[in-house]
Amino acid sequence: MLILALVTLVLHAAIAGLFYTFSMSVIPGLNAIAPAQGEEAMRSINRKILNPWLYIPFLGAPLAALAAGLLAGAPAALWFFAGAAVNFVGSFLITMAINVPMNNALDAGTMAWKDYSRRWTAWNKLRAVASFVSLVLVGIGLTNGL
Repeated sequence: MLILALVTLVLHAAIAGLFYTFSMSVIPGLNAIAPAQGEEAMRSINRKILNPWLYIPFLGAPLAALAAGLLAGAPAALWFFAGAAVNFVGSFLITMAINVPMNNALDAGTMAWKDYSRRWTAWNKLRAVASFVSLVLVGIGLTNGL
């Protein structure tokens, strides 16, 4: 159980760090160049990011937290379940409902960079905050009753 809890913690940290990095460096860096270059670079990033190194923490974090919650005793289980729920809503659902459609619109050329960048980053910041909150919840679960 300890190994699963640690893996859960690492997966949550990885996805939180990814979202944080986009908001604090990637998008500001792309905003500092010509809009057409920013769009082109982001299209490339959006294509290249779709790989197992993304899917493992993106899909694995909430699933691992759910599994850890099922295996942990009270009160740790509740913290893991809370971490899974916050991650699922704040990371997975927002990504699938908002960020991915915006990526598709950028790729199709139906959304201008200035609209994309501002809106995408606002939602990404929410994903980052939710991911850090879920990381904390999992960390509490790890230290609370294992």
